Amino acid sequence: MIKRHTARVATGAGYFLGEGPVWDAGRQRLLWVDIMAGHVHEGRLLGDRIEPVRTLSFEGSVGAVAVAESGDLLVAERETLTRVHPDGRRTPLARVLPEGAPGRLNDGAVDPSGRFLVGSLGNGREVLVRFEGGGCATIDDDLTLSNGLAWSPAGDRFYSVDTLRRTVYVRDYPDGGRSVLFTVDDGHPDGLCVDGGGDLWLAVWGGGRVERRSPEGELLAIVEVDAPHTSSVAFAGPDLDVLVITTATQDLSPAGLARHPLSGRLFTARVGTGLRTPYWKPGS
Repeated sequence: MIKRHTARVATGAGYFLGEGPVWDAGRQRLLWVDIMAGHVHEGRLLGDRIEPVRTLSFEGSVGAVAVAESGDLLVAERETLTRVHPDGRRTPLARVLPEGAPGRLNDGAVDPSGRFLVGSLGNGREVLVRFEGGGCATIDDDLTLSNGLAWSPAGDRFYSVDTLRRTVYVRDYPDGGRSVLFTVDDGHPDGLCVDGGGDLWLAVWGGGRVERRSPEGELLAIVEVDAPHTSSVAFAGPDLDVLVITTATQDLSPAGLARHPLSGRLFTARVGTGLRTPYWKPGS
Protein backbone atom coordinates (compact mmCIF):
# COMPACT_ATOMS: atom_id res chain seq x y z
CA MET A 1 0.00 0.00 0.00
CA ILE A 2 1.26 3.47 -0.90
CA LYS A 3 1.63 5.66 2.20
CA ARG A 4 0.44 9.26 2.06
CA HIS A 5 1.78 12.26 3.96
CA THR A 6 0.94 15.95 3.90
CA ALA A 7 3.61 18.66 3.90
CA ARG A 8 3.33 21.75 6.11
CA VAL A 9 4.08 25.26 4.89
CA ALA A 10 7.39 26.38 6.44
CA THR A 11 8.00 29.98 5.28
CA GLY A 12 5.96 33.14 5.21
CA ALA A 13 7.64 34.39 2.05
CA GLY A 14 7.30 32.78 -1.36
CA TYR A 15 9.75 32.50 -4.25
CA PHE A 16 9.27 32.65 -8.00
CA LEU A 17 11.41 29.58 -8.64
CA GLY A 18 12.57 28.18 -5.32
CA GLU A 19 15.02 25.31 -5.87
CA GLY A 20 18.04 23.35 -4.70
CA PRO A 21 17.80 23.08 -0.89
CA VAL A 22 21.10 22.11 0.79
CA TRP A 23 21.65 21.41 4.49
CA ASP A 24 24.98 22.63 5.87
CA ALA A 25 25.35 20.43 8.96
CA GLY A 26 28.48 22.17 10.24
CA ARG A 27 26.73 25.53 10.51
CA GLN A 28 23.20 24.19 11.02
CA ARG A 29 21.87 26.28 8.17
CA LEU A 30 19.71 25.69 5.13
CA LEU A 31 20.66 27.07 1.73
CA TRP A 32 18.40 27.33 -1.30
CA VAL A 33 18.08 29.41 -4.47
CA ASP A 34 15.46 31.49 -6.24
CA ILE A 35 16.74 30.80 -9.73
CA MET A 36 15.42 33.61 -11.91
CA ALA A 37 15.85 36.23 -9.16
CA GLY A 38 19.55 35.34 -8.96
CA HIS A 39 19.34 34.82 -5.20
CA VAL A 40 21.03 32.39 -2.82
CA HIS A 41 19.09 32.27 0.44
CA GLU A 42 20.26 31.17 3.87
CA GLY A 43 17.87 30.20 6.64
CA ARG A 44 17.56 28.57 10.03
CA LEU A 45 15.42 25.53 10.74
CA LEU A 46 13.17 26.12 13.75
CA GLY A 47 11.30 22.87 14.27
CA ASP A 48 9.19 22.51 11.13
CA ARG A 49 9.55 26.20 10.21
CA ILE A 50 12.29 27.90 8.21
CA GLU A 51 13.43 31.42 9.05
CA PRO A 52 15.28 33.21 6.21
CA VAL A 53 18.26 35.17 7.57
CA ARG A 54 20.43 36.27 4.60
CA THR A 55 20.33 36.63 0.83
CA LEU A 56 23.21 36.80 -1.66
CA SER A 57 22.40 38.40 -5.03
CA PHE A 58 23.94 37.66 -8.43
CA GLU A 59 23.44 39.11 -11.89
CA GLY A 60 21.35 36.75 -13.97
CA SER A 61 20.13 33.37 -12.80
CA VAL A 62 21.49 31.06 -10.10
CA GLY A 63 20.82 27.38 -10.74
CA ALA A 64 22.33 25.76 -7.65
CA VAL A 65 24.51 26.25 -4.59
CA ALA A 66 26.92 23.92 -2.76
CA VAL A 67 28.94 24.44 0.40
CA ALA A 68 32.47 23.53 1.49
CA GLU A 69 33.46 22.46 5.01
CA SER A 70 35.12 25.88 5.41
CA GLY A 71 31.82 27.63 4.68
CA ASP A 72 32.80 28.70 1.16
CA LEU A 73 29.98 28.46 -1.34
CA LEU A 74 30.08 27.20 -4.92
CA VAL A 75 27.38 28.97 -6.94
CA ALA A 76 26.23 27.90 -10.41
CA GLU A 77 25.49 31.21 -12.10
CA ARG A 78 23.91 31.42 -15.55
CA GLU A 79 26.96 30.11 -17.47
CA THR A 80 29.79 29.90 -14.94
CA LEU A 81 30.78 28.58 -11.51
CA THR A 82 31.74 31.06 -8.79
CA ARG A 83 33.31 30.60 -5.37
CA VAL A 84 31.97 32.82 -2.59
CA HIS A 85 34.33 33.08 0.39
CA PRO A 86 32.99 33.53 3.95
CA ASP A 87 34.15 37.17 3.88
CA GLY A 88 32.05 37.80 0.75
CA ARG A 89 34.84 37.76 -1.85
CA ARG A 90 33.91 36.10 -5.12
CA THR A 91 36.30 34.11 -7.29
CA PRO A 92 35.44 32.84 -10.80
CA LEU A 93 36.12 29.11 -11.08
CA ALA A 94 35.08 27.79 -14.49
CA ARG A 95 32.96 28.49 -17.52
CA VAL A 96 30.50 25.67 -18.23
CA LEU A 97 28.36 27.11 -21.04
CA PRO A 98 29.60 29.27 -23.94
CA GLU A 99 29.26 33.00 -23.42
CA GLY A 100 25.87 34.17 -24.63
CA ALA A 101 24.38 30.66 -24.69
CA PRO A 102 20.56 30.79 -24.91
CA GLY A 103 20.09 28.56 -21.88
CA ARG A 104 21.50 28.44 -18.37
CA LEU A 105 22.88 26.16 -15.68
CA ASN A 106 20.28 24.34 -13.63
CA ASP A 107 20.36 21.85 -10.76
CA GLY A 108 23.66 20.76 -9.23
CA ALA A 109 24.95 18.58 -6.37
CA VAL A 110 28.16 17.35 -4.74
CA ASP A 111 29.19 13.74 -5.28
CA PRO A 112 30.56 11.46 -2.52
CA SER A 113 34.12 12.48 -3.41
CA GLY A 114 33.39 16.19 -3.02
CA ARG A 115 33.17 17.08 -6.71
CA PHE A 116 30.37 19.31 -8.00
CA LEU A 117 28.06 18.19 -10.82
CA VAL A 118 25.72 20.55 -12.66
CA GLY A 119 23.47 20.37 -15.71
CA SER A 120 21.89 22.77 -18.18
CA LEU A 121 18.58 23.68 -19.80
CA GLY A 122 17.35 25.84 -22.66
CA ASN A 123 20.11 25.15 -25.18
CA GLY A 124 18.40 22.40 -27.17
CA ARG A 125 20.93 19.70 -26.39
CA GLU A 126 21.68 19.77 -22.67
CA VAL A 127 24.76 18.67 -20.77
CA LEU A 128 25.61 17.28 -17.38
CA VAL A 129 29.19 17.97 -16.30
CA ARG A 130 31.46 17.28 -13.33
CA PHE A 131 33.75 20.07 -12.11
CA GLU A 132 37.13 18.59 -11.28
CA GLY A 133 40.74 19.70 -11.49
CA GLY A 134 39.74 23.22 -12.44
CA GLY A 135 37.81 22.08 -15.52
CA CYS A 136 34.58 20.34 -16.46
CA ALA A 137 34.28 16.73 -17.63
CA THR A 138 31.14 15.91 -19.61
CA ILE A 139 28.99 13.06 -18.27
CA ASP A 140 25.95 13.45 -20.57
CA ASP A 141 25.54 15.64 -23.65
CA ASP A 142 22.15 14.53 -25.01
CA LEU A 143 19.65 15.59 -22.35
CA THR A 144 16.47 17.63 -22.79
CA LEU A 145 16.56 19.34 -19.36
CA SER A 146 19.12 18.23 -16.81
CA ASN A 147 17.72 18.24 -13.30
CA GLY A 148 17.92 16.41 -9.92
CA LEU A 149 21.09 14.52 -8.94
CA ALA A 150 21.61 12.10 -6.04
CA TRP A 151 23.69 9.11 -4.92
CA SER A 152 23.02 5.89 -3.02
CA PRO A 153 24.20 5.65 0.62
CA ALA A 154 27.29 3.71 -0.52
CA GLY A 155 27.98 6.25 -3.26
CA ASP A 156 28.15 3.57 -5.94
CA ARG A 157 24.83 4.33 -7.69
CA PHE A 158 24.07 7.70 -9.25
CA TYR A 159 20.57 8.95 -10.03
CA SER A 160 19.87 11.79 -12.46
CA VAL A 161 16.74 13.37 -13.91
CA ASP A 162 15.92 14.36 -17.49
CA THR A 163 12.76 16.38 -16.94
CA LEU A 164 11.28 16.72 -20.42
CA ARG A 165 11.73 12.98 -21.02
CA ARG A 166 10.03 12.44 -17.63
CA THR A 167 12.84 10.04 -16.84
CA VAL A 168 14.99 9.16 -13.85
CA TYR A 169 18.23 7.43 -14.84
CA VAL A 170 20.55 5.27 -12.77
CA ARG A 171 24.17 4.24 -13.36
CA ASP A 172 27.11 2.77 -11.50
CA TYR A 173 29.27 5.60 -10.25
CA PRO A 174 31.58 7.06 -11.33
CA ASP A 175 32.04 5.26 -14.64
CA GLY A 176 28.91 3.26 -15.44
CA GLY A 177 26.57 3.70 -18.39
CA ARG A 178 23.11 5.02 -17.64
CA SER A 179 19.82 3.17 -17.86
CA VAL A 180 16.20 4.16 -17.26
CA LEU A 181 15.13 3.49 -13.68
CA PHE A 182 11.55 4.75 -14.08
CA THR A 183 9.42 7.40 -15.78
CA VAL A 184 6.73 9.72 -14.41
CA ASP A 185 3.37 9.93 -16.19
CA ASP A 186 1.59 12.65 -14.18
CA GLY A 187 3.81 15.73 -14.01
CA HIS A 188 7.55 16.07 -14.60
CA PRO A 189 10.37 14.79 -12.37
CA ASP A 190 12.47 17.59 -10.90
CA GLY A 191 14.81 17.63 -7.88
CA LEU A 192 15.53 14.54 -5.80
CA CYS A 193 17.47 13.21 -2.83
CA VAL A 194 18.14 9.83 -1.21
CA ASP A 195 17.40 8.81 2.39
CA GLY A 196 19.45 6.72 4.80
CA GLY A 197 17.79 3.50 3.62
CA GLY A 198 18.54 4.17 -0.03
CA ASP A 199 15.04 5.23 -1.13
CA LEU A 200 14.63 8.14 -3.54
CA TRP A 201 12.51 11.22 -2.78
CA LEU A 202 11.49 12.95 -6.01
CA ALA A 203 9.75 16.30 -6.43
CA VAL A 204 7.19 16.20 -9.25
CA TRP A 205 6.72 19.54 -11.03
CA GLY A 206 3.08 20.01 -12.01
CA GLY A 207 2.02 17.22 -9.65
CA GLY A 208 2.01 18.96 -6.27
CA ARG A 209 3.77 16.02 -4.66
CA VAL A 210 6.98 14.30 -3.66
CA GLU A 211 7.27 10.60 -4.46
CA ARG A 212 9.21 8.07 -2.43
CA ARG A 213 10.64 5.36 -4.66
CA SER A 214 12.64 2.25 -3.87
CA PRO A 215 16.12 1.83 -5.43
CA GLU A 216 14.35 -0.31 -8.05
CA GLY A 217 11.87 2.50 -8.84
CA GLU A 218 8.79 1.14 -7.04
CA LEU A 219 6.43 3.84 -5.75
CA LEU A 220 6.27 3.55 -1.94
CA ALA A 221 4.80 6.80 -0.63
CA ILE A 222 3.54 10.24 -1.64
CA VAL A 223 3.94 13.55 0.17
CA GLU A 224 1.16 15.90 -0.90
CA VAL A 225 2.15 19.55 -1.23
CA ASP A 226 -0.29 22.46 -1.55
CA ALA A 227 1.68 23.89 -4.45
CA PRO A 228 1.52 22.26 -7.90
CA HIS A 229 5.04 23.22 -8.95
CA THR A 230 7.00 21.16 -6.44
CA SER A 231 10.63 21.64 -7.44
CA SER A 232 13.19 19.99 -5.12
CA VAL A 233 13.84 18.25 -1.80
CA ALA A 234 16.53 17.73 0.85
CA PHE A 235 16.71 16.26 4.34
CA ALA A 236 17.71 18.81 6.98
CA GLY A 237 18.01 19.34 10.72
CA PRO A 238 20.40 18.04 13.41
CA ASP A 239 18.97 14.54 12.97
CA LEU A 240 18.34 14.87 9.21
CA ASP A 241 14.68 14.03 9.84
CA VAL A 242 13.01 17.07 8.24
CA LEU A 243 12.28 16.82 4.53
CA VAL A 244 12.50 20.34 3.06
CA ILE A 245 10.51 20.91 -0.12
CA THR A 246 10.89 23.92 -2.43
CA THR A 247 8.11 25.12 -4.73
CA ALA A 248 7.56 27.81 -7.37
CA THR A 249 5.00 30.24 -8.72
CA GLN A 250 6.60 30.15 -12.18
CA ASP A 251 4.20 29.07 -14.95
CA LEU A 252 1.13 29.36 -12.71
CA SER A 253 -1.82 31.28 -14.14
CA PRO A 254 -3.58 33.87 -11.94
CA ALA A 255 -6.35 31.31 -11.46
CA GLY A 256 -3.87 28.61 -10.50
CA LEU A 257 -2.17 30.90 -8.03
CA ALA A 258 -5.55 31.81 -6.53
CA ARG A 259 -6.28 28.10 -6.05
CA HIS A 260 -2.86 27.48 -4.52
CA PRO A 261 -1.83 30.70 -2.72
CA LEU A 262 0.98 28.90 -0.83
CA SER A 263 2.85 28.26 -4.09
CA GLY A 264 6.44 29.45 -4.00
CA ARG A 265 6.91 28.82 -0.30
CA LEU A 266 9.07 26.16 1.33
CA PHE A 267 7.36 23.19 2.98
CA THR A 268 8.50 20.52 5.44
CA ALA A 269 7.46 16.97 6.25
CA ARG A 270 8.53 14.38 8.83
CA VAL A 271 8.81 11.24 6.74
CA GLY A 272 12.15 9.59 7.49
CA THR A 273 15.86 10.23 7.91
CA GLY A 274 18.19 11.38 5.18
CA LEU A 275 21.88 11.27 4.35
CA ARG A 276 24.37 13.94 5.31
CA THR A 277 25.12 16.14 2.29
CA PRO A 278 28.77 15.81 1.20
CA TYR A 279 30.80 19.00 1.37
CA TRP A 280 32.27 20.39 -1.81
CA LYS A 281 36.04 19.98 -1.79
CA PRO A 282 37.73 22.91 -3.58
CA GLY A 283 40.50 21.58 -5.78
CA SER A 284 39.01 18.09 -6.02
